[in-house]
Order: sequence, then structure tokens, then C-alpha cells
Amino acid sequence: MEGRIEVRLFAYLRDGRGRRLYLEEKTVRSILKTLKIESDEISILLINGRDGLLDTPLKEGDVVSLFPPVGGG
Repeated sequence: MEGRIEVRLFAYLRDGRGRRLYLEEKTVRSILKTLKIESDEISILLINGRDGLLDTPLKEGDVVSLFPPVGGG
């Protein structure tokens, strides 16, 4: 593994997981698999505050923020 990645979860993605986790994963896709989150549950994906992709390689110290779709009227 490349090293510890900080994962920040928002809204209902926190349920049963917490708001901040530290994982050793190589891509966001592998983070989602570990956390049992489907990719279509993610509306906004940020890596170090910038738009990211599911298969972007991660390195130690990266911060991944995951936001679900937001609904409302």
C-alpha cells in the first residue's frame, strides 16, 4: 500500500462509518469497495480539494472527500 489516506464522508455516507477515516488504499474506487459504497452514491469527489476521478492514484497524505447527491425543494 502507498500509505494512509484521509477519507472525509458527508451527509448519509457517514451513517455507520463516521465522518473521517484513515485507510490505506491506492484509488478512490478501492476506498468505495472497502466502505461498501456504490459509485453512483457519490455526486462530488474531491482529492486534496480538487475534482478527482475514481481511478486517480492516491498517495500518502492525500485527503479524499466524498459527497452524496443533495436533494431538496
